[in-house]
Amino acid sequence: MKLSEKVVLITGGGSGVGAAIARVCAREGARVVVIGRDEVKLKAVCDSIGPAATCFAADVTDRPRVKEVVDGVIADRGRIDILVNNAGVNVVDRALAKLTPENWDLQMDINVTGSFNLIHAVLPHMRQRREGTIISISSLAGTQPSVLAGTAYSASKHGMSVLTKMVDLEESVNGIRATVISPGEINTPILDQRPVKVSDEHKARILQPEDIGEAVLYVGSLPPRVCIPEMLIKPLGQTD
Repeated sequence: MKLSEKVVLITGGGSGVGAAIARVCAREGARVVVIGRDEVKLKAVCDSIGPAATCFAADVTDRPRVKEVVDGVIADRGRIDILVNNAGVNVVDRALAKLTPENWDLQMDINVTGSFNLIHAVLPHMRQRREGTIISISSLAGTQPSVLAGTAYSASKHGMSVLTKMVDLEESVNGIRATVISPGEINTPILDQRPVKVSDEHKARILQPEDIGEAVLYVGSLPPRVCIPEMLIKPLGQTD
């Protein structure tokens, strides 16, 4: 198995992409730990996977709780081999004319600062072991501004992407690699927050959560000498 006995910590693991990443990694032998805000959803994901999965309720913006979870996983499992920063949020009112300071803060706090909180918590452990992989699920909106994704989401995903790339630049001397996976449209619950309703036909044509799970598997199972700084993945025919 490609991830046999690897310990994989996944944020935003209660549904959508995070749950799919957990299932794919567990299928390949990983011991997965999923965290998120909704304990009921997290337990449902773990139940669907079986004994290879555990979960912890945690808000990625809560630094003390993040550290508590990371320290607990390391104490219980011995290590964290792969961190997947997947937690993310968008809002309905995305245009500058409607964007509120509260919604700006919400997206920055979860999408950028939340990723930093997890990275900050796992880096000392990975430095000590002189190995580790950090993967951030960003967005094509993190490579170029997107009116469809909105101002705050685009800005936050740019921040998340640069943060991850800086980990690769600064921490490679410690044996730590970092990858940004930047997907286009994915059929996840976040589509329900679009200002215009998305049809079932459209949802079937775009990326599915398991596609991102397979991308994470590919990146995470490469030899330690190999690092992919960024992977762009989009539905066939998507142009923006």
